[in-house]
Amino acid sequence: MSDAETSAAIVTKLPLATGAKIHAGQVLVEISGRPVIALKGDLPVYRDLKPGTKGDDVTQLQKALTELGHSTASDPVGYFGVQTKAALSALYESVGYDPLPAQSDDATLLRGAEEEVTSAKRALEDARAVTDPKTSRLQHRRVQRAQQDLDKALTRLAEAKAKTGPILPVSEVVFLSRFPGRIDGVTSRLGEQASGGILTVSSGELEVRGYLQKYQKNLIRNGQKVEILSETSGEEAQGTVVSVADTMTQPQSTDDGESAVKAESGATDSAQGYLLTVKPNSALKAGLVGQDVRLTVQAATTKMKVLIVPVSAISAGADGQTSVTVITGGGERHRVLVITGTTGDGYVEVRPSAGGHLSPGEKVVVGVKSEAATAGTQ
Repeated sequence: MSDAETSAAIVTKLPLATGAKIHAGQVLVEISGRPVIALKGDLPVYRDLKPGTKGDDVTQLQKALTELGHSTASDPVGYFGVQTKAALSALYESVGYDPLPAQSDDATLLRGAEEEVTSAKRALEDARAVTDPKTSRLQHRRVQRAQQDLDKALTRLAEAKAKTGPILPVSEVVFLSRFPGRIDGVTSRLGEQASGGILTVSSGELEVRGYLQKYQKNLIRNGQKVEILSETSGEEAQGTVVSVADTMTQPQSTDDGESAVKAESGATDSAQGYLLTVKPNSALKAGLVGQDVRLTVQAATTKMKVLIVPVSAISAGADGQTSVTVITGGGERHRVLVITGTTGDGYVEVRPSAGGHLSPGEKVVVGVKSEAATAGTQ
């Protein structure tokens, strides 16, 4: 077997299945006997975090550890010090693993530095033990030098302690912005080489995003009720409009860590649209992630049955008044002034203006070809 084969990263544990919830401090997967731990944070991981390092990513680690009950309070914010080392070690212990050392020869470095301090202390003690007055000046110099050697040895020991201790490798942590998270998919199996994706993970509650065309935007506002339908599984849910963008943008995939399902809303992938965000009234199933769903927004309702006609039956005159053209039983046509109301599914509510009359069942002219349709109630 080659060295490349013996050193390959292998999936050795898959403790979570698709749809499982993820909590902060939980192990997502084990690769070659080492864990990948989920922690809370927004910054992406770009380097190993080890004793002595400084930065915003260290601050993020300290906050995540503290929220899990492993305090780093005695260390300066953003500095990987003694208390941060202790907190990180406690995290690994809590999930059943030993942390990796920052340096492969940690023990050797510390032992060498400690032995140097011990030797320097003994040399100083020996120098101070000589009391011959004939050599007092020489003895004083020896004591000074022994003290200097001890100070240097203590400094090197402090530096060794600062550099040694546990490390958080970039390969052993995933930061998620919100919890609980979810396992959206498992794309590997035990014993397989850990190359490419192993798990698909998302965070935060599922929301629905779609794109509205210009004519739809003015009908939608925050707070409106929405019916959500998965045309793949047939699952239905209720939601509420939480935002409608003021400017048109290009539809794009969701890759910011937040979970979203798609929505059919009149805009194609190549078209521009106004971003619509819908919050489900109750948590959606993880299996809906990435699915196309159909949204039905209740733009308005009437408290009672109303008279409706097809939208194409409405015409506007030069005087600005709206009307429908009614066809009588004898084929005659006459114009009835109307006031329009709620619209939906290609129909519009109409109320005859003062002196006008329009009854359910009467035929009205629709479209440019003057085809007849029947007025109805709804």
